[in-house]
Amino acid sequence: MPDLISELRHLVGAEHVLDSEQVQQRASHFWDSSPLQARALVKPANTEEVSAVIKACHKVGQPVVTHGGITGLADGEKSTRNDLVLSLERMRHIESLDVAGRTVTVQAGCVLQHVQEAAQEKGLLYGLDLGARGSCTIGGNIATNAGGLSVLRYGMTREQVLGMEVVLADGTILSSMNAMMKNNAGYDLKQLFVGSEGTLGVVTRAVLRLRPDTPSVNTALLAFESFTQVSDTLSQMSSKLNAQLNAFEIIWNPFYRLSTNESIKGSTRAPLSDNYAVYAIAESQGSNSESDTSVFMQALEDAMQDGQIVDAVIAQSEKERADIWTIRENVDLVLRHQPAFIYDISLPINSMESYLDNIEQQLKALWPDVLIYAYGHLADSNLHITVAPTPEKYVHNPEGANVETVVYSDQENEWYGMCNKIMFEPLSAIGGSVSAEHGIGLLKKPYLHYSRTEQEIATMRLIKKALDPKSILNPGKIV
Repeated sequence: MPDLISELRHLVGAEHVLDSEQVQQRASHFWDSSPLQARALVKPANTEEVSAVIKACHKVGQPVVTHGGITGLADGEKSTRNDLVLSLERMRHIESLDVAGRTVTVQAGCVLQHVQEAAQEKGLLYGLDLGARGSCTIGGNIATNAGGLSVLRYGMTREQVLGMEVVLADGTILSSMNAMMKNNAGYDLKQLFVGSEGTLGVVTRAVLRLRPDTPSVNTALLAFESFTQVSDTLSQMSSKLNAQLNAFEIIWNPFYRLSTNESIKGSTRAPLSDNYAVYAIAESQGSNSESDTSVFMQALEDAMQDGQIVDAVIAQSEKERADIWTIRENVDLVLRHQPAFIYDISLPINSMESYLDNIEQQLKALWPDVLIYAYGHLADSNLHITVAPTPEKYVHNPEGANVETVVYSDQENEWYGMCNKIMFEPLSAIGGSVSAEHGIGLLKKPYLHYSRTEQEIATMRLIKKALDPKSILNPGKIV
C-alpha cells in the first residue's frame, strides 16, 4: 500500500491524497458525522487522472469507492479501512452550455444546484430537482438514477443524460459524449452505468439535456379527508393540466404535524389546519402566467366542487411557495428520532393505502407507540417512509446534540432487521420495488430478491464480472 500511495501522489499531486489519519477528519456521510474510514482518499482533477488512479488500483487489486456529495440513503458510498476513496470534489466544472442544442456538458463532481442555476441564466431548465440540490452531484445522481420532485414531467436522471464519459475498472476511458436526442448507433452503453452505483465504472463527465424554462409557477397546498380523494384529485388534475403538472407530492398527517409543530426548532408555520388525514402539494409550471394560472385555478375549483379537496391554500408569492415546499422538505426533523429507520420504496398507487394499513398493523404489534411518517412523490408511485419505534426519544432542540450521527445499538440493529422485513416483503406481491430512487447499496442488498428475479440478479452478476473481474469498484454493493 505505501508504494501505491506514493504512486497516487505522483499522479494527482501530494496535496490531493489524504492518508488514513487525515481521512478521519472527514464525515462519513452528509447525515453521519462519524469519521470516514478509508486507507486513503484521492482527489483527481479530470478524467485522465481518474483513469491513472483506477489503473494503478487495478494493478494491485485495490478496492475503490467513489464519492460525490455522499447524500445517498442506501450505504452505496460506505467505505472500510481497506478501501481507497475516490473523491470527485475537484471535478466540479461546467465545461460548456449549448443554448441552441439545449445541452450542458459537466464534470461528474458538479453540484446539481450549480447546473440548475447555469441553465436558468440562459433561459433554460434542467429537469432534475432534489431536496439535496445544494450538495448532491451529477455523478451521484447518475450513479443512483436519482428521481426527485419533477419526475412526473421530466422523468428520472436516466432521461436527462444524452452522453457520458466513464472510466472502467482497468482504467480504460469509455467516452460517449453524445449531444443528440437521436443516436441509435448500436448499444446505448451509457445506460449500463446509470443506476450502477459506481460498481461498473466511474462516471467522470456527462452531457445533460436541458429544457425551455418555465417561469410561470402555480403552487397549492391541498387537504383531504381520505387517500381516495387524493388519488382522484391527481387523476383529475393530470387530465386538466396535462404536461403543465410538474409535481404532486403527498404528505400524511403525522409528517405534516411534525413539520409544522412550531414548538420544534426548524419547523415551519402551518398554512392549513393539522387535523386533516392527508395533504398534497400540487404545482404546475408553464410559460404564460395569465393563462397558466387560470387553468390551474379552474382545475382546483373543479376538484373542490366535486368534493375531493376539502381545504386549500394557494401560494401568492415566491416566499409562500417556498414555505409550502419547506413542509415537504423538513426531513431532518424526522431524523431527530433515535432511532429512525428510513425507507424509499415504489408501489402502484392503488396499493398504497392497503400497504400502509398493513405495515402499520405489523409495526404497532411490535412497538405500540411507533410513529410512521409517510410522504412522497405520489404521481411517480414513490413513497418515503420513516419509522420511529420509540417516539419519546426525540431531540427537540438539536443544538449541542449530535443527531446526525447514525449509530444503532445491537438492539436497534435487531429492530431494523425486523422492520425491513415488514416494509419490504409485501412489495413482492404487489409489484413494488425496495428502491425507488436511492439505489440498493449495502442496506437493501439482502432484499433485492423482493423486486428482482433470480435470473435478473444472475445477469447483474454476469455484467459485473465482465466489466470488473477483480471486483475493485465499490465491491459488495448491489450484488
